[in-house]
Amino acid sequence: MARNIGSRYTAHQILGRGSAGTVWLGEGPEGPVAIKLLREDLASDQELVGRFVQERTALLGLVHPHVVAVRDLVVDGNDLALVMTLVRGTDLRTRLDRERRLAPEAAVAIIADVADGLAAAHKAHVVHRDVKPENILLDMEGPLGPGGAHPALLTDFGVAKLIDTPRRTKATKIIGTPDYLAPEIVEGLPPRAAVDIYALATVLYELLAGFTPFGGGHPGAVLRRHVTETVVPLPGIPEELWQLLVQCLAKAPASRLRASELAARLRDLLPLLAGIPPLEVDEPGPEESDQPAAYDEQQYTPAAEEPRRRGAVPLVPGSAPDSNRDTHTSMRVPAPDELAGGPLGTARAPRAPGRPRPGSARNKAAAVRKRRITLGVAALALCAAVVVGGLLATGGGDDGPAPQDSENSAPATP
Repeated sequence: MARNIGSRYTAHQILGRGSAGTVWLGEGPEGPVAIKLLREDLASDQELVGRFVQERTALLGLVHPHVVAVRDLVVDGNDLALVMTLVRGTDLRTRLDRERRLAPEAAVAIIADVADGLAAAHKAHVVHRDVKPENILLDMEGPLGPGGAHPALLTDFGVAKLIDTPRRTKATKIIGTPDYLAPEIVEGLPPRAAVDIYALATVLYELLAGFTPFGGGHPGAVLRRHVTETVVPLPGIPEELWQLLVQCLAKAPASRLRASELAARLRDLLPLLAGIPPLEVDEPGPEESDQPAAYDEQQYTPAAEEPRRRGAVPLVPGSAPDSNRDTHTSMRVPAPDELAGGPLGTARAPRAPGRPRPGSARNKAAAVRKRRITLGVAALALCAAVVVGGLLATGGGDDGPAPQDSENSAPATP
């Protein structure tokens, strides 16, 4: 059923749902548009509405070939909406779900496009804060690029910042999607441009490997890995590309490249990647060590029968799951001791089937059990040695009485 959005737009058909709102195919004075209608509870928040209006100039001024342009912001009664350019295509998550991983040339071409868009945003002092495959659209009507990649555009600028109001999320909360959160966000620092670079490098890793470098298991465990663990190397890619990934996934924000530098370096690598097939990488299995060390149970308690999706936690407890993947997750900032998690290790290192990852709780528990068994066996052996020694000392053997000393023994009585 069609509905009016303000006085200039009409929404006709739902294109997708997210935890921040619903995207509609709409019509405006200049033709078809995409309308992101935020949830009613967000629209009723006057503080958020005020911030929404304040961000209008920055969002409308962000124009770039690899950014989905925001054409208008609508505040009308209970409606709070972003009117955007309609992209005829799909999002990167849908392609990943279909293909699992991409050839390196196509993956790098897509990420270079997005890096170009981020460079323009950062120049305008706009930080995206939620870069992930769901927010990267592929224009199926655009010309094919290297590796047959369709032009990529970054969307949903400003939504994370709009939702992250002081009333809605205190200083002890995190806004973002766990798999793509930079370490400084987990540690409670304000988001700068470098958080987008970290997230984009995470997406590139995911395109190549088929899984994110620090994802898997409970969101609290994912957050801890971002801070404490190093990234697992990917076999089969040129060393230059790997070193670029490592630099952009650095724990220290200052060590990462700027968006413009990343885009240029990635395009320089494209000739080197031509013809390389998708990587053959086995995804690490789930770990029992993924405990809710840094998770706010009051924010979200999953039903017992609910399947756990990696990094998927709704913003609103009890809300319906997203049609793609979770966005704008709200979690407690972990305390330093929760983030410590032992010495610096390697995230989700490859392992033999059925064996725990080194450094995991399962691995430590197995070591404790082995140590206890060893000590038990040693104790039994010691007890046995004491018993045997005692028997020998008291003549408790099976070969008769012990011989008497000839000099000190008394004479036998006839």
